[in-house]
Amino acid sequence: MVKLSVVVPFYNVQTYAPETLRSLRANAREDFEFILVDDCSSDETPGILARAERDLPGAVVLRHERNSGLATARNTGIDAARGEYVTFLDGDDWVAPGHYSRLVAAAEGLGTDFVRTDHVQFTGTTRTIHRVPVARRDEALDPREAILPADRSTSVDYPYAWAGICHRRLVDRGLVRFTDGLRTAEDRPWIWRLHREAESFAVVGLLGIFYRRGVASSLTQIGDVRQLDYIRAFDQVIEEISKDREADRFMLKAVRTYCAIISHHLGSTDRYEPSVARKLRSLSAGALRRLPQDVLNEALNSMDLERSTRLRRLRRRTMPAGKAAA
Repeated sequence: MVKLSVVVPFYNVQTYAPETLRSLRANAREDFEFILVDDCSSDETPGILARAERDLPGAVVLRHERNSGLATARNTGIDAARGEYVTFLDGDDWVAPGHYSRLVAAAEGLGTDFVRTDHVQFTGTTRTIHRVPVARRDEALDPREAILPADRSTSVDYPYAWAGICHRRLVDRGLVRFTDGLRTAEDRPWIWRLHREAESFAVVGLLGIFYRRGVASSLTQIGDVRQLDYIRAFDQVIEEISKDREADRFMLKAVRTYCAIISHHLGSTDRYEPSVARKLRSLSAGALRRLPQDVLNEALNSMDLERSTRLRRLRRRTMPAGKAAA
């Protein structure tokens, strides 16, 4: 029986894929499988993966005929996964030797639906430890209780799919899948859904994931229209919360987070192409109009002056007189 499936999408990462694959080799076990999804790369990545399929124990290579984005590539891997547990890795990141064995052991010991871990961010030669914003460690917790408070960073603000592990029962319920076609922020609806619908989770202090920042081909570094998918992602979060049995409890947190992300992007328009910057402002204004206005007002009142002013100004320019007063 396969104990763990590791889903790893790759897209034009020929510079980093060899290191990623070496780290997987240092984690290989007879009951582990590594599902390597080539999202129609146009560089040397396919050849690197072909060699890995021969040399990496447990490797299975799947290839998309057209580039579909990270969310869809992960779903391709999920559909093929046979493991009792499923985890993720990005094609330009890497893991410490033996990390996955330790992660599986922690998950089995805790018996929860999913487990979250800390990680190491690697930017150039600088390494920074990032912790899951949950104080209680190594015990089963109610994931819904980890969503709040609204005005502090919580577990849903730590969305990294590769920072943890999910049990097969969540896969079978469809909770581990991503929204097809999302090019960025694909992990935001994902982490909210896990916390709203799973029954238990835990946080462990393993530091085995190394997340590479500053990669030129990463969408976090590219100011094109794909970045605007965060609007679709957060619209989905808001829609799903509106149907939750505790919508009144969680909506302020979701709206406040959405506003913070919108403000961040509005404050960084100089890195976008001019046409994309205009579309960013238009879509952001539309997003503010769609939000429940009473909750939006409460969220804006709780934010710092710079961000709330930026958002109020945008809302006033796009709404009829009197509608945006708050």
